[in-house]
Amino acid sequence: MQQQRRNFLKTSLTLGAATLLAPNQTMANLPATTDELAIAVGPYLQTNFGNEMTILWLTNKVAAGWVAYGEDANNLDQKAYGKTELGLKAANTKLNSVTLKNLSPGKTYYYQVFSKEIKDFQPYKLTYGNTVHSETESFINPAITKPEISFLMLNDIHDRPQSIPLLINLDKEKNNDFIFFNGDIFDYQTDEQQIIDHMLKPCVDSFAKKTPFIYVRGNHETRGKFAREFPQYFTHVGHAAFNLGPVRFVILDTGEDKEDAHPVYAGIVDFDQYRLEQAAWLKAEINSKAFKKAPFRIVLMHIPPRFSGDAHGPKHCTELFEPLLNQGKVDLVLSGHTHKYIIHQPNKMANNYPLVIGGGPKDGNRTLTKIVVNDKEIKVTMLDDSGKEVGGYTAKRRA
Repeated sequence: MQQQRRNFLKTSLTLGAATLLAPNQTMANLPATTDELAIAVGPYLQTNFGNEMTILWLTNKVAAGWVAYGEDANNLDQKAYGKTELGLKAANTKLNSVTLKNLSPGKTYYYQVFSKEIKDFQPYKLTYGNTVHSETESFINPAITKPEISFLMLNDIHDRPQSIPLLINLDKEKNNDFIFFNGDIFDYQTDEQQIIDHMLKPCVDSFAKKTPFIYVRGNHETRGKFAREFPQYFTHVGHAAFNLGPVRFVILDTGEDKEDAHPVYAGIVDFDQYRLEQAAWLKAEINSKAFKKAPFRIVLMHIPPRFSGDAHGPKHCTELFEPLLNQGKVDLVLSGHTHKYIIHQPNKMANNYPLVIGGGPKDGNRTLTKIVVNDKEIKVTMLDDSGKEVGGYTAKRRA
């Protein structure tokens, strides 16, 4: 299986590079001339809940940005700016990130994003240009204590942006609290345009103006010359934990599947130490009150804690994370990476938890995984890219 996956990746890297140059992947919403300020992509939503919502967007020229919002679509009476650092509001940038705080649970909020071009930035004189804004959009701020939640998982898209709307549209209810991208959405990180064309724009066009998404890196997002800039386009792409409804969510960043000393990395990575640090963090997390008191505990990680071959990264994940996942009595682990969808049942001799691995990225092997959780159970439904159910699992609440 490992050799088949490596052969696929060689083909996929070539395909991904070619796709970047495809004429139908240009930014459709830019004006014919780039002389005028325009919103290049967005807005799109990100959150770790906690009555906050982060709104991001990119412009084609540097500008100062803000968000007007409120509970009445006809009266956006509140205004928020990008994070203030040492008294300075975020400005003179193309990438905008504004967090709305202290939102009311369960309320619908309406918002518009605004950008005012900065034509000339002198020490004692700033010259503005035109102002552009989005349409009025809306989102629901979920109550953290809501009795039932639902979300979707996509994984291993590998620079096939058309897969995002295709898979999202398989979900007919469209009532999700968030969408989770479980790594390897790209083959490797090339530049900003790739991020816009191959992820952000398909997300914005499909759902991301109204429904937030959460993202964790796969091993492929650690590769390429833009890998170090890549995280700034998202609220986070690494490990995190948060509560929503009856679930404590724990996200792990499994890093690269190759050893740190592999020649392709030329001595500029240290994923072994990074995973060790996450293991220490995970140990503290499973001993926290938030984790122990949650009715259910769901872990999301790109490389599965087992069943993913004999490469160094997967073996290191098994060694570090699986004992802690068993000790913490997690109720579900969601992964990708192997490109073969499967549901592994709990095994008292190894994984004490059900392990759901999504498929991808080729036609016929892509999957959409929907998870619905209430106080009594977790229900997992996996669909292939034709909409056919190819797997399911129900986990009852522990006595």
